[in-house]
Order: sequence, then C-alpha cells, then structure tokens
Amino acid sequence: MPTYSSVSKVDVLIIGAGPAGLMCALWMARLGVNARVVEKRATPVSAGQADGIQSRTFEILDSFGLDQVWRESTHVKEATFWDPDENGKIHRSSRVPNSMKGLSRFDCTGTIHQGVIESFLIQAIRASASVPSHPEVIIEGNITPSSLHIDETLIDDQDAYPVMVTLKHFDDASVVDAKSRGNIDESLHKTSFGDDDSKPKYLQNAQPGAEELVLAKYFVGCDGAHSWVRKALGQEFRLRGETTEAIWGAMDIIPVTDFPDIRVRSMVRSTSGGSLMMIPRENKLVRLYIQLTDGLSTNCLLTRSMVTPEMLIETAQRILSPYTIDFTYIHWWSAYQIVQRSGDHFDKQGRIFLAGDAVHTHSPKAGQGMNVSMQDTYNLGWKIGLACKGLVRPTAIIPTYDMERKLVAKELIAFDRKFSELLSMHSAKDISESSVELKQFFKKAPLFTTGIGVNYASSILTVVDDEAYGLAKYTVPGKRFASCQVTNHSDGRVWELHHRMPSDGRFRIMVFGGNIADAEQRFGVNTLGQWLGKTLIPRYPPINICPIVDRRLQTVRFQSELMTPIIEIFLVHTAPRDQIDVLRDVDSTYHPWHPKLGWDYDHIFTASRVATQDNIQLTQSVYRDYGIDEERGAVVLVRPDGYVGMVTSVAAKEARTKICNWFDSLLQGLDN
Repeated sequence: MPTYSSVSKVDVLIIGAGPAGLMCALWMARLGVNARVVEKRATPVSAGQADGIQSRTFEILDSFGLDQVWRESTHVKEATFWDPDENGKIHRSSRVPNSMKGLSRFDCTGTIHQGVIESFLIQAIRASASVPSHPEVIIEGNITPSSLHIDETLIDDQDAYPVMVTLKHFDDASVVDAKSRGNIDESLHKTSFGDDDSKPKYLQNAQPGAEELVLAKYFVGCDGAHSWVRKALGQEFRLRGETTEAIWGAMDIIPVTDFPDIRVRSMVRSTSGGSLMMIPRENKLVRLYIQLTDGLSTNCLLTRSMVTPEMLIETAQRILSPYTIDFTYIHWWSAYQIVQRSGDHFDKQGRIFLAGDAVHTHSPKAGQGMNVSMQDTYNLGWKIGLACKGLVRPTAIIPTYDMERKLVAKELIAFDRKFSELLSMHSAKDISESSVELKQFFKKAPLFTTGIGVNYASSILTVVDDEAYGLAKYTVPGKRFASCQVTNHSDGRVWELHHRMPSDGRFRIMVFGGNIADAEQRFGVNTLGQWLGKTLIPRYPPINICPIVDRRLQTVRFQSELMTPIIEIFLVHTAPRDQIDVLRDVDSTYHPWHPKLGWDYDHIFTASRVATQDNIQLTQSVYRDYGIDEERGAVVLVRPDGYVGMVTSVAAKEARTKICNWFDSLLQGLDN
C-alpha cells in the first residue's frame, strides 16, 4: 500500500487550470460546491496560446459578471481577402463584416490574451468565496496526477467518492511552463494559481515529490491535447482523425509594415509563398498565422524543430510582397502541425469527463479552441454542480454532456478541415477556383464560429415538438435563448433579458403572457402563475444563491436569505404599461412578497420598446424577435446554461402537465 502525504475528499477535482478548467471551477464556486483545481504550471500563461473570443463566449462570461472581457478586448469588426491577380500580385478582392448581423449584442470577435482571461476567471472564482456558506475553490500549480482508479461498486451511490486520484507535487523549478519564445514581457501576467494562505491546511506542508490521494465524486480532465487523463482512461478514449504534414507558424509581433489592412482580420493567399492570416490584437500586437508547408510539396521535409522566427518573417514577407513587413518586438512565436481529431467518448460512467483540447484538437486559425473548450465546461459545470448539491437527478442530466458536446466537436473538426483546406491553396489555379467558395464559406461561418448556431438534439433536457415551432418560431428548444431588450413594467428601465438571467444554477420559466390588457388572456396568465407559485415551485428544494452574481442587478440579498427557488419566473407581456396595475392585476407569483423587502418589481416586463428610424420613433415588440404571437404568447423554459429546454402554451391545461413532467424528470423532489 503506497504511503501518501495526505488523503482528502473533494466533490469535484479538475485537472488543468486553463480556460476550460477555470470555467468549470467558476461554476463550482458560484454553486458552492467543494472543488479543487490542480495544474502543472505555476501561473497563467504569459504569452501565446489562444486569443480570440467569440460572441457566445462573451455572453457566457457576461452571465458571470465578467463584462470587462468585452471592454478590454480588441474588437475585430472587418475581414478582408487578398488574392493574386492575373500577374500574380496580391490585391484586396473583398472586404466583409467579421460576423453576421443580429446574432448577438456582442457583434464581433474580440481578441485578448489567454492569460488575461485566466486571470479574470481566477479573480471571479476567488470573489465567490465571499459567501460564508460557499467553500473556497482551491487552485494550485506545480501538481500533476500520477494514477487514476474508479471504484465501480460505488458508481450508483450519489453520496460516494468513487474516483481515486494520486497527485504528485513539484517545486517551482521542476515544471516548465508552456513553450514560448522571443523577448517576452513576463511582467504582464504575474497572477499565481494559489498562495500559502489560500491552501487548505493539509496541503501547506506538502513537500516536492510528495504524493497525496484525493477521493472525488466527479473528475474533470481539462489538461490539453496531450491529456494525461485521456491516456489514463485507455485506448477507448483515444482521439480519432487526421494529423497532416502541413506546418504553420504563429507569431505575435508589433509589425512595421505598409500593408494597408494590418488592423483588420486579413486572409492572404499568394502564389509566391503560400497563405497567411493576420489578426489584430491589443497593445499594437498582431498575430500572424503563416503557412510554411502544405504537406504535399517538396518542403514537407521541414519539421517544427527547424522553424525559427527569421523563417517565419521571411515567409510572411514573400507572401505579402510587394508590401513589406518586419518587426523589432516579438512577444511570442511557435510552430505547429494541423491536427484534426476528436474523441468518441466525453465521459466515463458519468463520473470522469474530458473537455476542451483533451477531447478535440484542431488548427487555431478559426479562433475556436478556447471558445469551444470553455463552452464544453459551461455545459458540464452546472450539471455536475447541481448534482453535487442534490438538486438534480444525475442519471438523467449528466449523460447529456457527452451527447450534446460530442456533436459540437464533430462539427468543429469538419469546419476546421474545410477552412484549412480553402486557406492553404498554393497554385494560382487552385486559388482562383476556390476564391468564391472561401468567401461564401466565410460569409456563412459566423453562425457556427460565434457559437450562436449551436443546436443541441432532442433529449430529456431538450423537448422538441411541433407545438414549440408554432408558438415561438425563432425560439427553438436546443438553441441558446436570445437576449432582447425589454422594459421593466414598474420603473420603465430597459434591460437586456440576459442581464436578468445570470449563471447562478437556476432554471427559468419565461412567461410571454401576450396582451394581458385583455381580460381573458390576463385570466389565463394569472391562472398559470397561481399554479406555478402554489403547485410547481414547492415541489423542489431551493438553491443557495451566490450574491456576487446580483451586483449588476442592484438587488439586495441578506446572508440569511440567500435560499431561493431553483425555478425563477419572469412575465413579459405586450399590454401598455398604463393599462396594467401590477399589484392589482397580476398574480403575486410574478411579483412575490418579501417581509423585509416588500413586493418584487424586478420580474415583470413589457415587451414594447422604442426604436428610432429616420428620426421617427417606432414602437416595436420583442415578441417578433422571438417569433411569438403578441396576443396569445408562449411559455419558454430555459436551462441554467441559457439554452431553451421547452416551449409550450400559456393557457392550455396540458401545458402544465408538460412543464411539471419536464421538471420532475430533471429535479430532485422534496419528497425524495
């Protein structure tokens, strides 16, 4: 029997403190779950790695209150295409928006350093520990796993700790951070993963080389493309796909150039040197992705170890000729082969999970790696977090992670393969023939690349039927619930609906009540509200809300009153505000009474908004944006991750049965 420096228990153990691991940890922190993150690095990355944030990821970060990511990122509004003319000279053949209009209030890609993202996530995780009832999520560097075992006799016991992981500690000098080269300014990111004051007592005296045993309910591998966790799970979990011979280089420089589109996203395909893509970044930096080989030409004998910064800039100069480019400052550079692979399994027995690069790898040119990785654990985090709190049925909810995210990974690999193929053309003929196809591909790409077009298949979490389409044409089960601006009925303040729906673990029932100035419609809405408040909500245990998520909402919560129903109810109607008295005309479920805070005025909205067009004020209803009838309305059930779970009617009695059955299948009842 091995001798361990300590033996401990934790509900969720996360390997890897990159964006995927930290997103999972942030869910644990907000839900008050006992969790721990270990990482072989000592600090967040200081250079290189991912830098592009897409619209859906901005929405997710904003739902945790991390709106500073959008403010501090460089917004990439445009993209240009450069192709050779009949004489072989590159010219700008097209200029297009770098997104698709109307997809999100975050209307373009943003670029910001991965180390900054990690630092923001760490700060948010630590801030969540301000709730006395929420345990601190510990994040530690210089630790790697060394063995993994699962006790299959304990799998079905939700109170058990069936996963056994041995962790090995190192000193600061024995672990090398991610490869980065160049004259890097290490002072930019000095945040550490943990310090002595933040470590639990049983770890403060851990010596380099010491091994400890951790027992966990759930184990999440977010440890990158060379994932130790994936390898420990065996051949069944190996990645399948292609590793091409094509080699690309990447470098972050402050360019000295006369190329006119250096501050927009530009894709340059040249007959003289291959292809290049440039992405503007913060602090005058520009990232260059430079094609060195296509895996087919005689240059394929080139290996990554042979690549130098001089080789990269010389290749860029050939591609951009007759324009010039050089640099005096390089922040980071690297070389990589295009690898497009994904796993067939994202979880093992509902207890061990893989996420991010640990289960799907691809080229970085489409700006998807960090985004899809964080979206993996955003999907997973609330499911295992609420399971740890005993609020949901694990055997129903947890298997949906593999089903939902595996399909996204497959689509990502197919997308990346096609994009890399179109961008890597060499000959003038190939470039000419594929030029229109590349532009059409890019024009349609934002629906996928932004993450807004993700559509989860029908499951216990996502009820798809014909009624849903008839009631809410543009609010489809399986897709993310879009944010529209609505007006608070009581004070006239305009809100983004997403701002009223933070990531705090609650399900939402969005009652689009239609025209409640009509007596019959109002009766149906109030009858539904009475049933929701007196019959449905009392069936399920409450959730302990982290008050930090409410700072932007300007709501008051007392420490002794953080328990709230796990289902939050909103009413969005189309009636004129002056025709409805909330306290007299609307059931109290939509504006509940609190003995210390009085009536709740924050959950009833009117869908009318004022828009200006050609200096004329027009009243518009967000019902049109959701595809909902303005008179009869609809009920939209929203999952904790912001995806639509079900759409049903307001007045039909069978709708209550559907709602009740859906929640009963997902949530633990108070009688369990």
